Amino acid sequence: MQNDKVSIIIPFKDTTDFLPECLDSIVNQTYIDWEVLAVNDHSTDTSLELLSSYSQRDKRIKVFQNNGNGIIPALQTAFAQSSGGFVTRMDSDDIMEPNRLEVMVNSLIKYGKGHVAVGKVKYFSNRGISNGYQRYEEWLNQLTSTGNNFEEIYKECVIPSPCWMVYRSDFEQSEGFEPKRYPEDYDLTFRFYEHGFKIIPCDQVLHLWRDYDTRTSRTHEHYAQNYFLDIKLHYFLKLDYDKNRPLVVWGAGFKGKKIAKGLKKQGLDFIWLCDNPKKIGKKIYAKELVHFEALQSLKNPQSIITVANENAQHEIRSYFSELGQLPMQDYFFFC
Repeated sequence: MQNDKVSIIIPFKDTTDFLPECLDSIVNQTYIDWEVLAVNDHSTDTSLELLSSYSQRDKRIKVFQNNGNGIIPALQTAFAQSSGGFVTRMDSDDIMEPNRLEVMVNSLIKYGKGHVAVGKVKYFSNRGISNGYQRYEEWLNQLTSTGNNFEEIYKECVIPSPCWMVYRSDFEQSEGFEPKRYPEDYDLTFRFYEHGFKIIPCDQVLHLWRDYDTRTSRTHEHYAQNYFLDIKLHYFLKLDYDKNRPLVVWGAGFKGKKIAKGLKKQGLDFIWLCDNPKKIGKKIYAKELVHFEALQSLKNPQSIITVANENAQHEIRSYFSELGQLPMQDYFFFC
Protein backbone atom coordinates (compact mmCIF):
# COMPACT_ATOMS: atom_id res chain seq x y z
CA MET A 1 0.00 0.00 0.00
CA GLN A 2 1.38 3.38 -0.98
CA ASN A 3 2.42 5.70 1.83
CA ASP A 4 1.18 9.16 0.82
CA LYS A 5 2.40 10.99 3.93
CA VAL A 6 4.79 13.87 3.25
CA SER A 7 7.79 14.24 5.56
CA ILE A 8 8.71 17.94 5.78
CA ILE A 9 12.29 18.40 6.96
CA ILE A 10 12.90 21.74 8.73
CA PRO A 11 16.22 22.63 10.37
CA PHE A 12 15.92 25.84 12.38
CA LYS A 13 18.20 28.21 14.24
CA ASP A 14 17.27 31.61 15.67
CA THR A 15 14.30 32.29 13.39
CA THR A 16 11.70 33.21 16.01
CA ASP A 17 10.58 36.23 14.00
CA PHE A 18 9.70 34.12 10.96
CA LEU A 19 8.60 30.74 12.33
CA PRO A 20 4.92 31.61 12.90
CA GLU A 21 4.38 32.49 9.22
CA CYS A 22 6.31 29.40 8.15
CA LEU A 23 4.43 26.99 10.40
CA ASP A 24 1.03 28.56 9.73
CA SER A 25 1.62 28.11 6.00
CA ILE A 26 2.16 24.39 6.61
CA VAL A 27 -0.75 23.92 8.99
CA ASN A 28 -3.03 25.60 6.43
CA GLN A 29 -2.00 23.38 3.49
CA THR A 30 -4.81 21.93 1.38
CA TYR A 31 -3.02 18.56 1.63
CA ILE A 32 -3.25 17.33 5.21
CA ASP A 33 -1.32 14.03 5.30
CA TRP A 34 2.04 15.38 6.41
CA GLU A 35 4.50 15.42 9.28
CA VAL A 36 6.99 18.11 10.22
CA LEU A 37 10.38 16.99 11.49
CA ALA A 38 11.83 20.19 12.93
CA VAL A 39 15.38 20.08 14.30
CA ASN A 40 16.76 22.76 16.59
CA ASP A 41 20.32 23.60 15.57
CA HIS A 42 21.35 25.15 18.90
CA SER A 43 19.10 28.23 18.79
CA THR A 44 19.83 31.00 21.27
CA ASP A 45 16.48 32.79 20.87
CA THR A 46 12.97 31.47 21.60
CA SER A 47 12.65 29.40 18.40
CA LEU A 48 12.59 26.09 20.28
CA GLU A 49 9.88 27.25 22.69
CA LEU A 50 7.78 28.61 19.84
CA LEU A 51 8.03 25.44 17.78
CA SER A 52 7.33 23.30 20.83
CA SER A 53 4.11 25.24 21.41
CA TYR A 54 3.02 24.45 17.84
CA SER A 55 3.82 20.76 18.35
CA GLN A 56 1.59 20.67 21.42
CA ARG A 57 -1.33 22.00 19.36
CA ASP A 58 -0.68 19.83 16.28
CA LYS A 59 0.74 16.33 16.78
CA ARG A 60 1.92 16.26 13.16
CA ILE A 61 4.68 18.67 14.19
CA LYS A 62 7.60 16.95 15.92
CA VAL A 63 10.61 18.73 17.38
CA PHE A 64 14.11 17.31 17.93
CA GLN A 65 17.54 18.52 18.99
CA ASN A 66 20.38 18.40 16.49
CA ASN A 67 22.63 15.40 17.08
CA GLY A 68 25.56 17.47 15.81
CA ASN A 69 26.29 21.03 14.75
CA GLY A 70 25.21 22.64 11.51
CA ILE A 71 22.63 22.08 8.81
CA ILE A 72 23.75 18.68 7.49
CA PRO A 73 23.63 16.92 10.91
CA ALA A 74 20.27 18.66 11.49
CA LEU A 75 18.92 17.31 8.19
CA GLN A 76 20.24 13.85 9.01
CA THR A 77 18.63 13.96 12.46
CA ALA A 78 15.27 14.94 10.97
CA PHE A 79 15.27 12.34 8.21
CA ALA A 80 16.14 9.56 10.68
CA GLN A 81 12.87 10.35 12.49
CA SER A 82 10.70 10.60 9.36
CA SER A 83 8.19 8.05 8.08
CA GLY A 84 6.57 9.61 4.99
CA GLY A 85 6.52 8.05 1.55
CA PHE A 86 7.39 11.48 0.16
CA VAL A 87 10.23 13.75 1.32
CA THR A 88 10.53 17.52 1.03
CA ARG A 89 12.53 20.38 2.55
CA MET A 90 11.36 23.63 4.06
CA ASP A 91 13.29 26.59 5.47
CA SER A 92 12.10 27.94 8.80
CA ASP A 93 12.04 31.52 7.51
CA ASP A 94 10.01 30.90 4.34
CA ILE A 95 6.35 30.48 3.43
CA MET A 96 4.53 27.74 1.50
CA GLU A 97 1.72 28.65 -0.84
CA PRO A 98 -1.46 26.84 0.43
CA ASN A 99 -1.48 24.25 -2.38
CA ARG A 100 2.24 23.47 -2.51
CA LEU A 101 2.11 19.98 -1.00
CA GLU A 102 -1.02 19.03 -2.95
CA VAL A 103 0.49 20.08 -6.28
CA MET A 104 3.75 18.25 -5.63
CA VAL A 105 2.18 15.02 -4.38
CA ASN A 106 -0.23 14.90 -7.32
CA SER A 107 2.65 15.51 -9.73
CA LEU A 108 4.71 12.67 -8.29
CA ILE A 109 1.77 10.26 -8.30
CA LYS A 110 1.07 11.17 -11.92
CA TYR A 111 4.68 10.85 -13.16
CA GLY A 112 5.91 8.12 -10.80
CA LYS A 113 9.26 7.35 -9.27
CA GLY A 114 12.42 8.72 -10.83
CA HIS A 115 10.99 12.23 -10.89
CA VAL A 116 11.51 15.41 -8.86
CA ALA A 117 8.56 17.71 -8.20
CA VAL A 118 9.52 21.39 -8.05
CA GLY A 119 7.70 24.70 -8.09
CA LYS A 120 8.34 28.27 -9.05
CA VAL A 121 9.62 30.54 -6.28
CA LYS A 122 9.19 34.20 -5.43
CA TYR A 123 11.65 36.17 -3.32
CA PHE A 124 10.27 38.67 -0.84
CA SER A 125 11.86 41.09 1.60
CA ASN A 126 10.90 44.09 3.69
CA ARG A 127 13.65 46.10 1.97
CA GLY A 128 13.21 45.00 -1.63
CA ILE A 129 14.94 42.34 -3.72
CA SER A 130 18.36 42.91 -5.23
CA ASN A 131 18.87 42.71 -8.98
CA GLY A 132 20.98 39.57 -8.56
CA TYR A 133 18.26 37.69 -6.68
CA GLN A 134 15.63 38.92 -9.12
CA ARG A 135 17.62 37.57 -12.08
CA TYR A 136 18.20 34.26 -10.28
CA GLU A 137 14.47 33.94 -9.58
CA GLU A 138 13.58 34.62 -13.23
CA TRP A 139 16.24 32.20 -14.51
CA LEU A 140 15.21 29.46 -12.10
CA ASN A 141 11.48 29.85 -12.79
CA GLN A 142 12.04 29.76 -16.54
CA LEU A 143 13.82 26.41 -16.18
CA THR A 144 11.14 25.10 -13.80
CA SER A 145 8.30 25.98 -16.17
CA THR A 146 9.74 23.61 -18.79
CA GLY A 147 11.42 21.08 -16.51
CA ASN A 148 14.78 21.74 -18.19
CA ASN A 149 16.55 22.54 -14.92
CA PHE A 150 19.39 20.07 -15.36
CA GLU A 151 20.40 21.62 -18.68
CA GLU A 152 22.10 24.45 -16.76
CA ILE A 153 23.13 22.60 -13.62
CA TYR A 154 26.76 23.75 -13.79
CA LYS A 155 25.77 27.44 -13.71
CA GLU A 156 23.93 27.62 -10.39
CA CYS A 157 21.79 25.41 -8.15
CA VAL A 158 18.84 24.61 -10.44
CA ILE A 159 16.54 23.21 -7.74
CA PRO A 160 15.53 25.60 -4.93
CA SER A 161 16.59 23.94 -1.67
CA PRO A 162 13.25 24.49 0.12
CA CYS A 163 10.97 23.68 -2.84
CA TRP A 164 11.32 20.11 -4.09
CA MET A 165 9.73 16.76 -3.34
CA VAL A 166 10.66 13.17 -4.23
CA TYR A 167 9.62 9.64 -3.39
CA ARG A 168 11.33 8.38 -0.25
CA SER A 169 12.85 5.44 -2.13
CA ASP A 170 14.36 7.83 -4.70
CA PHE A 171 15.69 10.04 -1.93
CA GLU A 172 17.37 7.08 -0.24
CA GLN A 173 18.76 5.87 -3.58
CA SER A 174 20.37 9.31 -3.97
CA GLU A 175 22.02 8.97 -0.52
CA GLY A 176 19.68 11.61 0.90
CA PHE A 177 21.41 13.86 3.40
CA GLU A 178 24.32 11.46 3.98
CA PRO A 179 27.18 13.23 2.11
CA LYS A 180 28.88 15.98 4.08
CA ARG A 181 29.56 18.27 1.13
CA TYR A 182 28.59 21.95 1.12
CA PRO A 183 26.49 23.64 -0.14
CA GLU A 184 24.37 20.62 0.71
CA ASP A 185 21.41 21.65 -1.48
CA TYR A 186 23.58 21.95 -4.59
CA ASP A 187 25.23 18.62 -3.84
CA LEU A 188 21.82 16.93 -3.54
CA THR A 189 20.75 18.50 -6.84
CA PHE A 190 23.77 16.95 -8.54
CA ARG A 191 22.92 13.56 -7.06
CA PHE A 192 19.38 13.80 -8.44
CA TYR A 193 21.02 14.56 -11.80
CA GLU A 194 23.50 11.71 -11.38
CA HIS A 195 20.70 9.19 -10.86
CA GLY A 196 18.91 10.31 -13.99
CA PHE A 197 15.83 11.75 -12.29
CA LYS A 198 13.54 13.90 -14.41
CA ILE A 199 12.19 17.29 -13.37
CA ILE A 200 8.40 17.64 -13.51
CA PRO A 201 7.54 20.99 -15.18
CA CYS A 202 5.56 23.41 -13.03
CA ASP A 203 4.15 26.83 -13.91
CA GLN A 204 2.88 27.75 -10.42
CA VAL A 205 4.62 29.74 -7.69
CA LEU A 206 4.59 27.32 -4.75
CA HIS A 207 7.18 28.83 -2.43
CA LEU A 208 7.86 32.30 -1.04
CA TRP A 209 11.58 32.70 -0.39
CA ARG A 210 12.48 35.27 2.25
CA ASP A 211 15.62 37.34 1.82
CA TYR A 212 17.30 39.26 4.64
CA ASP A 213 20.82 40.25 5.59
CA THR A 214 21.48 37.48 8.12
CA ARG A 215 20.10 34.62 6.01
CA THR A 216 22.50 31.67 6.12
CA SER A 217 23.05 31.61 2.36
CA ARG A 218 24.30 35.20 2.62
CA THR A 219 26.53 34.85 5.68
CA HIS A 220 27.90 31.31 6.06
CA GLU A 221 31.27 30.42 4.54
CA HIS A 222 29.84 27.16 3.16
CA TYR A 223 27.88 29.21 0.61
CA ALA A 224 30.91 31.11 -0.67
CA GLN A 225 31.71 30.92 -4.38
CA ASN A 226 34.69 28.59 -3.94
CA TYR A 227 32.45 25.88 -2.43
CA PHE A 228 30.14 26.04 -5.44
CA LEU A 229 33.08 25.74 -7.83
CA ASP A 230 34.46 22.74 -5.93
CA ILE A 231 31.13 20.93 -6.30
CA LYS A 232 30.83 21.81 -9.98
CA LEU A 233 34.28 20.48 -10.78
CA HIS A 234 33.80 17.38 -8.63
CA TYR A 235 30.62 16.32 -10.44
CA PHE A 236 31.83 17.37 -13.89
CA LEU A 237 34.85 15.09 -13.59
CA LYS A 238 32.66 12.33 -12.18
CA LEU A 239 29.68 12.54 -14.55
CA ASP A 240 30.41 14.41 -17.78
CA TYR A 241 34.17 14.55 -18.34
CA ASP A 242 35.53 12.34 -21.12
CA LYS A 243 39.22 11.68 -20.48
CA ASN A 244 39.71 10.75 -24.13
CA ARG A 245 38.87 14.29 -25.28
CA PRO A 246 41.01 17.45 -24.96
CA LEU A 247 39.88 19.53 -21.99
CA VAL A 248 39.58 23.30 -22.31
CA VAL A 249 39.10 26.05 -19.72
CA TRP A 250 37.82 29.37 -21.08
CA GLY A 251 38.39 32.43 -18.89
CA ALA A 252 41.11 33.53 -16.47
CA GLY A 253 39.19 35.45 -13.82
CA PHE A 254 38.60 34.21 -10.26
CA LYS A 255 36.51 31.24 -11.40
CA GLY A 256 38.85 30.28 -14.22
CA LYS A 257 41.83 30.32 -11.89
CA LYS A 258 39.97 28.27 -9.30
CA ILE A 259 39.03 25.63 -11.89
CA ALA A 260 42.56 25.61 -13.34
CA LYS A 261 44.04 25.12 -9.90
CA GLY A 262 41.59 22.28 -9.23
CA LEU A 263 42.48 20.53 -12.48
CA LYS A 264 46.21 20.84 -11.81
CA LYS A 265 45.67 19.41 -8.34
CA GLN A 266 44.01 16.40 -9.98
CA GLY A 267 46.95 16.06 -12.37
CA LEU A 268 44.75 16.77 -15.40
CA ASP A 269 46.09 18.57 -18.45
CA PHE A 270 44.03 21.27 -20.18
CA ILE A 271 44.20 24.09 -22.71
CA TRP A 272 43.56 27.51 -21.16
CA LEU A 273 41.75 29.92 -23.47
CA CYS A 274 41.32 33.66 -23.11
CA ASP A 275 40.14 36.63 -25.16
CA ASN A 276 41.91 39.28 -23.08
CA PRO A 277 44.92 40.58 -25.07
CA LYS A 278 46.70 41.50 -21.83
CA LYS A 279 46.61 37.87 -20.63
CA ILE A 280 47.17 35.95 -23.87
CA GLY A 281 50.70 34.55 -23.93
CA LYS A 282 51.13 35.04 -20.18
CA LYS A 283 51.47 32.14 -17.75
CA ILE A 284 49.35 31.50 -14.67
CA TYR A 285 50.19 28.51 -12.49
CA ALA A 286 52.88 27.73 -15.09
CA LYS A 287 50.16 27.37 -17.75
CA GLU A 288 50.23 29.64 -20.80
CA LEU A 289 46.97 31.28 -21.86
CA VAL A 290 46.19 31.09 -25.58
CA HIS A 291 43.72 32.85 -27.89
CA PHE A 292 40.24 31.31 -27.96
CA GLU A 293 40.55 30.60 -31.69
CA ALA A 294 42.89 27.75 -30.73
CA LEU A 295 39.69 25.85 -29.99
CA GLN A 296 39.17 25.34 -33.72
CA SER A 297 42.35 23.28 -34.04
CA LEU A 298 41.41 20.83 -31.29
CA LYS A 299 39.82 17.51 -32.14
CA ASN A 300 36.52 16.97 -30.31
CA PRO A 301 37.27 19.08 -27.21
CA GLN A 302 35.23 19.53 -24.03
CA SER A 303 35.15 23.08 -22.70
CA ILE A 304 34.48 24.56 -19.26
CA ILE A 305 33.33 28.17 -19.59
CA THR A 306 34.03 30.46 -16.62
CA VAL A 307 33.23 33.80 -18.28
CA ALA A 308 30.57 35.57 -16.17
CA ASN A 309 29.59 38.46 -18.46
CA GLU A 310 26.16 37.67 -19.96
CA ASN A 311 26.83 39.36 -23.31
CA ALA A 312 30.09 37.46 -23.61
CA GLN A 313 28.26 34.23 -22.78
CA HIS A 314 25.83 34.81 -25.65
CA GLU A 315 28.75 35.38 -28.01
CA ILE A 316 30.47 32.24 -26.75
CA ARG A 317 27.30 30.18 -27.27
CA SER A 318 27.08 31.48 -30.84
CA TYR A 319 30.73 30.63 -31.41
CA PHE A 320 30.23 27.05 -30.23
CA SER A 321 27.11 26.77 -32.36
CA GLU A 322 29.09 27.80 -35.42
CA LEU A 323 31.57 25.03 -34.58
CA GLY A 324 28.71 22.52 -34.32
CA GLN A 325 29.31 21.94 -30.62
CA LEU A 326 26.48 21.25 -28.15
CA PRO A 327 25.79 22.41 -24.56
CA MET A 328 26.07 19.82 -21.76
CA GLN A 329 27.98 17.60 -24.15
CA ASP A 330 30.78 19.67 -25.67
CA TYR A 331 30.71 22.78 -23.49
CA PHE A 332 29.60 23.55 -19.94
CA PHE A 333 28.96 26.96 -18.38
CA PHE A 334 30.37 27.11 -14.84
CA CYS A 335 28.96 30.59 -14.16
